[in-house]
Amino acid sequence: MKDIARASAPASIGNVGPGFDILGQAFDALQDVVTAHREAEPGVRLGAVSGRVKSLPGSAARNTALAAAKALLDAAGARFGVRLDIEKGVPLSAGMGGSAASAVAAAVAVNALLETPFAQAELLMFALEGERVSSDPPPWDNVMASLLGGLVIAARLEASQVRRIPAPSGLVSIVVHPDAEIETRAARGILRPAVAMETVVEHSRRLAAFVAGCAANEHDLIRAGLDDVLVEPQRRYLLPALPAVKAAALQAGALGCSFSGSGPSIFAWCTEADHAAVEAAMCAAFASEGQTAHAYHAPINSRGARLESLPEVVG
Repeated sequence: MKDIARASAPASIGNVGPGFDILGQAFDALQDVVTAHREAEPGVRLGAVSGRVKSLPGSAARNTALAAAKALLDAAGARFGVRLDIEKGVPLSAGMGGSAASAVAAAVAVNALLETPFAQAELLMFALEGERVSSDPPPWDNVMASLLGGLVIAARLEASQVRRIPAPSGLVSIVVHPDAEIETRAARGILRPAVAMETVVEHSRRLAAFVAGCAANEHDLIRAGLDDVLVEPQRRYLLPALPAVKAAALQAGALGCSFSGSGPSIFAWCTEADHAAVEAAMCAAFASEGQTAHAYHAPINSRGARLESLPEVVG
């Protein structure tokens, strides 16, 4: 059995336009990395924290990585404990799945310390227990995408009903992150419990077109569906710059543009040929609204969580 294991998990785009709590997409431009150290004393402990943040909560009740690790160890009946070193490459409260990436990377790393590891797909439920710290009940979209990679759909809230959708070719994802924060719990709290029937029908039409377009690799269908008429209108006031950024992205050639998860990051899909123009247009629109923003791009079929080689010890 290993005494130490290291795993990375990518950022992710939640909802992916019309797929609120149904669709998730891995976004491998940024990653969290968790190194798990076996310790004789049972339980989970926080070790070194580095990267975009320098400190994180030290209890499993408030730290998604520790919560995921604890859930996995409890399920395995492990007689050892772990210490987790966390390198935060994915920003928190950014709409990029920062809490999910930590939970997923922790589950993958700790799983590698077991004498009989769980299968990769089985780690979803443990990572979701980590995500529960951030939002209860935990949304599946970021977690399943970060774990499995690519574009993922939850047909039911059952691990056996989570599937990857074929990634359309010739397209890339852009995520632009402004200098702002929106907490997932707060963003979910403003959503209305009921909406008009015509809104539900229009939303269903777009979701169906989007999924069909991805499966058939038809960009026109993707363009027709990549439009959130259900959740985005309820959240747009959280980011006043959204209308300008979205209009700039579409004018520059994007197939669609919306909040990444609950925001404040905004994502767009576009052709590889248009990605530089779309990225520049989105950043310029943020600047015109008085906000600094950072842009990232990654393949739609980004890799999911994976074990990483440990750094060599010199000396």
